Amino acid sequence: MNGLRGAALACARDLAARAKAAPALKCDVVLCPPATLLWPLGEALKGSAIALGAQDCHARDSGAHTGDLSAQMMAEAGCRYAIVGHSERRAAHRETDSAVAAKVKAAHGAGLAAIICVGESQAERDGGRALAVVARQLKASVPEGADTSNTVIAYEPIWAIGTGRTPSATEIVEVHAALRAGWERGAGASLRVLYGGSVKASNAAEILALDGVDGALVGGASLDAGEFWRIIESCP
Repeated sequence: MNGLRGAALACARDLAARAKAAPALKCDVVLCPPATLLWPLGEALKGSAIALGAQDCHARDSGAHTGDLSAQMMAEAGCRYAIVGHSERRAAHRETDSAVAAKVKAAHGAGLAAIICVGESQAERDGGRALAVVARQLKASVPEGADTSNTVIAYEPIWAIGTGRTPSATEIVEVHAALRAGWERGAGASLRVLYGGSVKASNAAEILALDGVDGALVGGASLDAGEFWRIIESCP
Protein backbone atom coordinates (compact mmCIF):
# COMPACT_ATOMS: atom_id res chain seq x y z
CA MET A 1 0.00 0.00 0.00
CA ASN A 2 2.52 2.52 -1.27
CA GLY A 3 2.52 5.11 -4.01
CA LEU A 4 0.24 7.86 -5.28
CA ARG A 5 -0.30 8.62 -8.95
CA GLY A 6 2.49 11.15 -9.51
CA ALA A 7 5.33 9.22 -7.93
CA ALA A 8 4.11 5.87 -9.24
CA LEU A 9 3.84 7.15 -12.81
CA ALA A 10 7.31 8.68 -12.63
CA CYS A 11 8.73 5.36 -11.41
CA ALA A 12 6.90 3.32 -14.08
CA ARG A 13 7.92 5.69 -16.89
CA ASP A 14 11.52 5.61 -15.71
CA LEU A 15 11.55 1.79 -15.71
CA ALA A 16 9.76 1.60 -19.08
CA ALA A 17 12.34 3.96 -20.62
CA ARG A 18 15.22 1.90 -19.20
CA ALA A 19 13.63 -1.31 -20.51
CA LYS A 20 13.14 0.15 -23.99
CA ALA A 21 16.74 1.36 -24.08
CA ALA A 22 18.18 -1.96 -22.89
CA PRO A 23 19.36 -4.39 -25.59
CA ALA A 24 17.29 -7.20 -24.03
CA LEU A 25 16.06 -7.97 -20.55
CA LYS A 26 17.55 -11.12 -19.04
CA CYS A 27 14.43 -11.80 -16.98
CA ASP A 28 10.68 -11.23 -16.90
CA VAL A 29 9.80 -7.99 -15.10
CA VAL A 30 6.37 -7.37 -13.57
CA LEU A 31 5.10 -4.33 -11.67
CA CYS A 32 2.27 -4.99 -9.21
CA PRO A 33 0.96 -1.61 -7.97
CA PRO A 34 -2.11 -0.88 -5.83
CA ALA A 35 -5.37 -1.36 -7.75
CA THR A 36 -5.96 2.40 -8.09
CA LEU A 37 -2.79 2.65 -10.18
CA LEU A 38 -3.29 -0.29 -12.53
CA TRP A 39 -4.82 1.67 -15.42
CA PRO A 40 -2.33 4.59 -15.48
CA LEU A 41 0.71 2.36 -14.96
CA GLY A 42 -0.53 -0.02 -17.61
CA GLU A 43 -0.57 2.90 -20.06
CA ALA A 44 2.90 4.00 -18.95
CA LEU A 45 4.31 0.51 -19.53
CA LYS A 46 2.81 0.01 -22.99
CA GLY A 47 5.43 -0.75 -25.61
CA SER A 48 7.96 -1.87 -23.01
CA ALA A 49 8.93 -5.40 -21.95
CA ILE A 50 7.55 -4.80 -18.44
CA ALA A 51 4.28 -6.54 -17.59
CA LEU A 52 1.54 -5.44 -15.19
CA GLY A 53 0.30 -7.47 -12.23
CA ALA A 54 -2.19 -7.17 -9.38
CA GLN A 55 -1.45 -7.53 -5.68
CA ASP A 56 -4.52 -9.67 -5.03
CA CYS A 57 -7.87 -10.76 -6.49
CA HIS A 58 -11.19 -12.13 -5.26
CA ALA A 59 -12.13 -15.76 -5.76
CA ARG A 60 -15.46 -14.88 -7.41
CA ASP A 61 -15.99 -13.29 -10.82
CA SER A 62 -18.68 -10.91 -9.53
CA GLY A 63 -21.25 -10.46 -6.81
CA ALA A 64 -21.96 -8.67 -3.54
CA HIS A 65 -18.35 -8.32 -2.41
CA THR A 66 -18.03 -4.62 -1.66
CA GLY A 67 -14.46 -3.39 -1.77
CA ASP A 68 -13.13 -6.47 -3.54
CA LEU A 69 -11.90 -6.77 -7.13
CA SER A 70 -12.17 -9.83 -9.36
CA ALA A 71 -9.43 -11.39 -11.44
CA GLN A 72 -11.44 -10.49 -14.54
CA MET A 73 -11.33 -6.82 -13.48
CA MET A 74 -7.58 -7.11 -13.09
CA ALA A 75 -7.26 -8.66 -16.55
CA GLU A 76 -9.39 -5.89 -18.05
CA ALA A 77 -7.06 -3.34 -16.46
CA GLY A 78 -4.18 -4.92 -18.38
CA CYS A 79 -2.79 -7.32 -15.79
CA ARG A 80 -1.06 -10.51 -16.83
CA TYR A 81 -0.20 -11.65 -13.30
CA ALA A 82 -1.78 -11.66 -9.83
CA ILE A 83 -0.01 -12.13 -6.50
CA VAL A 84 -2.05 -14.39 -4.21
CA GLY A 85 -1.49 -15.60 -0.67
CA HIS A 86 1.04 -12.95 0.29
CA SER A 87 1.97 -13.38 3.94
CA GLU A 88 0.43 -10.04 4.83
CA ARG A 89 -2.88 -11.17 3.29
CA ARG A 90 -2.66 -14.51 5.08
CA ALA A 91 -1.98 -12.81 8.42
CA ALA A 92 -3.94 -9.55 8.36
CA HIS A 93 -6.92 -10.93 6.41
CA ARG A 94 -6.71 -14.47 7.78
CA GLU A 95 -6.58 -16.01 4.32
CA THR A 96 -6.39 -19.80 4.52
CA ASP A 97 -4.64 -22.09 2.05
CA SER A 98 -8.03 -23.07 0.60
CA ALA A 99 -8.97 -19.40 0.14
CA VAL A 100 -5.67 -18.84 -1.66
CA ALA A 101 -6.30 -21.86 -3.90
CA ALA A 102 -9.71 -20.43 -4.86
CA LYS A 103 -8.08 -17.13 -5.80
CA VAL A 104 -5.47 -18.92 -7.87
CA LYS A 105 -8.22 -20.74 -9.74
CA ALA A 106 -9.99 -17.41 -10.38
CA ALA A 107 -6.76 -15.86 -11.64
CA HIS A 108 -6.22 -18.74 -14.04
CA GLY A 109 -9.83 -18.47 -15.21
CA ALA A 110 -9.22 -14.84 -16.13
CA GLY A 111 -6.08 -15.72 -18.05
CA LEU A 112 -3.68 -14.47 -15.37
CA ALA A 113 -0.57 -16.23 -14.14
CA ALA A 114 -0.69 -16.60 -10.36
CA ILE A 115 2.28 -15.83 -8.13
CA ILE A 116 1.58 -17.91 -5.02
CA CYS A 117 3.40 -16.83 -1.87
CA VAL A 118 4.45 -19.24 0.87
CA GLY A 119 6.68 -18.75 3.89
CA GLU A 120 7.24 -19.44 7.55
CA SER A 121 7.21 -17.22 10.64
CA GLN A 122 10.23 -16.69 12.88
CA ALA A 123 8.77 -19.07 15.47
CA GLU A 124 8.26 -21.75 12.83
CA ARG A 125 11.81 -21.27 11.54
CA ASP A 126 13.27 -21.41 15.05
CA GLY A 127 11.19 -24.49 15.80
CA GLY A 128 12.58 -26.36 12.81
CA ARG A 129 9.21 -26.42 11.03
CA ALA A 130 10.01 -24.18 8.05
CA LEU A 131 10.08 -26.97 5.44
CA ALA A 132 6.91 -28.56 6.79
CA VAL A 133 5.08 -25.22 6.76
CA VAL A 134 5.94 -24.31 3.19
CA ALA A 135 5.24 -27.87 2.02
CA ARG A 136 1.76 -27.70 3.56
CA GLN A 137 1.08 -24.28 2.06
CA LEU A 138 2.26 -25.41 -1.38
CA LYS A 139 0.12 -28.55 -1.37
CA ALA A 140 -3.05 -26.79 -0.19
CA SER A 141 -2.69 -23.49 -2.08
CA VAL A 142 -2.26 -24.93 -5.58
CA PRO A 143 -5.55 -25.95 -7.24
CA GLU A 144 -6.19 -28.43 -10.01
CA GLY A 145 -5.36 -26.95 -13.37
CA ALA A 146 -2.23 -25.21 -12.15
CA ASP A 147 0.94 -25.90 -14.07
CA THR A 148 4.31 -24.27 -14.60
CA SER A 149 2.98 -22.12 -17.44
CA ASN A 150 0.37 -20.32 -15.32
CA THR A 151 1.82 -20.55 -11.81
CA VAL A 152 4.89 -19.15 -10.08
CA ILE A 153 5.83 -19.86 -6.46
CA ALA A 154 7.39 -17.16 -4.28
CA TYR A 155 9.15 -18.13 -1.05
CA GLU A 156 8.94 -15.21 1.35
CA PRO A 157 9.98 -15.98 4.93
CA ILE A 158 7.70 -13.74 6.98
CA TRP A 159 10.48 -12.78 9.37
CA ALA A 160 12.57 -11.37 6.50
CA ILE A 161 9.94 -9.09 4.95
CA GLY A 162 10.85 -5.45 5.44
CA THR A 163 13.23 -6.24 8.29
CA GLY A 164 16.52 -6.06 6.42
CA ARG A 165 17.21 -9.66 7.44
CA THR A 166 17.58 -12.49 4.96
CA PRO A 167 17.95 -16.25 5.46
CA SER A 168 21.35 -17.77 4.85
CA ALA A 169 22.18 -18.99 1.36
CA THR A 170 21.89 -22.56 2.63
CA GLU A 171 18.41 -21.93 4.04
CA ILE A 172 17.16 -20.33 0.81
CA VAL A 173 18.52 -23.15 -1.35
CA GLU A 174 17.05 -25.78 0.99
CA VAL A 175 13.53 -24.29 0.87
CA HIS A 176 13.58 -23.73 -2.89
CA ALA A 177 14.67 -27.34 -3.44
CA ALA A 178 11.90 -28.58 -1.15
CA LEU A 179 9.28 -26.53 -3.01
CA ARG A 180 10.45 -27.85 -6.35
CA ALA A 181 10.40 -31.42 -5.02
CA GLY A 182 6.92 -30.91 -3.58
CA TRP A 183 5.40 -29.60 -6.82
CA GLU A 184 2.72 -32.11 -7.82
CA ARG A 185 1.59 -30.62 -11.15
CA GLY A 186 4.23 -31.94 -13.52
CA ALA A 187 7.98 -31.54 -13.70
CA GLY A 188 9.22 -29.50 -10.75
CA ALA A 189 12.40 -28.69 -12.62
CA SER A 190 10.50 -26.23 -14.84
CA LEU A 191 8.72 -24.54 -11.92
CA ARG A 192 9.75 -20.93 -11.37
CA VAL A 193 10.48 -20.29 -7.68
CA LEU A 194 11.16 -16.72 -6.59
CA TYR A 195 12.73 -15.51 -3.36
CA GLY A 196 11.16 -12.58 -1.52
CA GLY A 197 12.22 -10.93 1.72
CA SER A 198 14.40 -7.82 2.01
CA VAL A 199 15.76 -8.17 -1.53
CA LYS A 200 17.71 -5.05 -2.50
CA ALA A 201 20.34 -3.97 -4.98
CA SER A 202 23.15 -4.80 -2.55
CA ASN A 203 22.19 -8.48 -2.10
CA ALA A 204 20.24 -9.29 -5.29
CA ALA A 205 23.15 -10.69 -7.30
CA GLU A 206 24.15 -13.05 -4.50
CA ILE A 207 20.57 -14.27 -3.99
CA LEU A 208 19.78 -14.65 -7.69
CA ALA A 209 22.94 -16.69 -8.23
CA LEU A 210 21.81 -19.34 -5.73
CA ASP A 211 20.86 -22.77 -7.02
CA GLY A 212 17.10 -23.03 -7.54
CA VAL A 213 16.37 -19.29 -7.26
CA ASP A 214 14.66 -18.22 -10.47
CA GLY A 215 13.90 -14.61 -9.56
CA ALA A 216 12.87 -12.23 -6.81
CA LEU A 217 9.66 -10.86 -5.34
CA VAL A 218 10.82 -7.35 -4.52
CA GLY A 219 9.09 -5.17 -1.93
CA GLY A 220 10.29 -1.81 -0.68
CA ALA A 221 13.28 -1.67 -3.00
CA SER A 222 10.92 -1.54 -6.00
CA LEU A 223 9.69 1.91 -4.93
CA ASP A 224 12.96 3.39 -6.17
CA ALA A 225 13.30 2.99 -9.95
CA GLY A 226 17.09 3.17 -9.84
CA GLU A 227 17.46 0.51 -7.16
CA PHE A 228 14.85 -1.73 -8.75
CA TRP A 229 16.63 -1.46 -12.08
CA ARG A 230 19.91 -2.49 -10.44
CA ILE A 231 18.13 -5.57 -9.11
CA ILE A 232 16.85 -6.33 -12.63
CA GLU A 233 20.41 -5.98 -13.96
CA SER A 234 21.58 -8.47 -11.32
CA CYS A 235 19.69 -11.30 -13.03
CA PRO A 236 22.26 -13.84 -14.25
